[in-house]
Amino acid sequence: MPAMTTKDGVEIFYKDWGSGQPIVFSHGWPLSSDDWDAQMLFFVAKGFRVIAHDRRGHGRSAQVADGHDMDHYADDLAALTAHLDLKNAVHVGHSTGGGEVVHYLARHGESRAAKAVLIAAVPPIMVKTATNPGGLPKDVFYGLQQQVATNRAQFYRDLPAGPFYGFNRPGVKTVEGIVQNWWRQGMMGSAKAHYDGVVAFSQTDFTEDLKKISLPTLVMHGDDDQIVPYADSGPLSAKLLKNGALKTYKGFPHGMPTTQAETINADLLAFIKG
Repeated sequence: MPAMTTKDGVEIFYKDWGSGQPIVFSHGWPLSSDDWDAQMLFFVAKGFRVIAHDRRGHGRSAQVADGHDMDHYADDLAALTAHLDLKNAVHVGHSTGGGEVVHYLARHGESRAAKAVLIAAVPPIMVKTATNPGGLPKDVFYGLQQQVATNRAQFYRDLPAGPFYGFNRPGVKTVEGIVQNWWRQGMMGSAKAHYDGVVAFSQTDFTEDLKKISLPTLVMHGDDDQIVPYADSGPLSAKLLKNGALKTYKGFPHGMPTTQAETINADLLAFIKG
């Protein structure tokens, strides 16, 4: 399996298909690069080089005890781009992966990148604070950690079967294979990484990171996102970016890259080529 080793000795698994302009995909919590199947296949067929990695502690990457925070996530992404010597790359991040992309660009610079896309992403900050009154209470995220710690297998079944893909909405038919694939990806990863990762995606404040990014950046968010609520994320990120554009999807869920792949892929392609 293709893998690279970070400076702190963590083996990171990645996929690298095709040639042409690189598109680098950063996945959400607690999944893996497999969550990008619909995008990887679409874009490699369009003549792009597509790359996706399993975040440390997730998927097929090493299940280390430490480093499950945004600084390490960003540094791992920087190490991957250097290892593959990527230039003119488009970085696409979903959910927690959107935070990873933002922090990477702000922390390591834009010299290797051309554009960025944030899909249903966690920035600017998810948790409720004095400066983010529209955020979610910290108890919500503590509850997620408790479910990871006490009954991860059932929790990883209930989340995709319910709010993640909007399968709990009236008239929306559950796609059993999608639910099982989410569960499979989640259970491949480390409970420790997932437990710590809740703090990383919910309490990291990306406000100053967003302000530093000058690349053309597309913010894509569904207004029925039950995981990263729309009003406190997408519109706020787009305003903080120097060169940001917001595209809102009426009724789309958090997991829209999978359930609405045809729409998302077409809009991604238009932005990358635009």
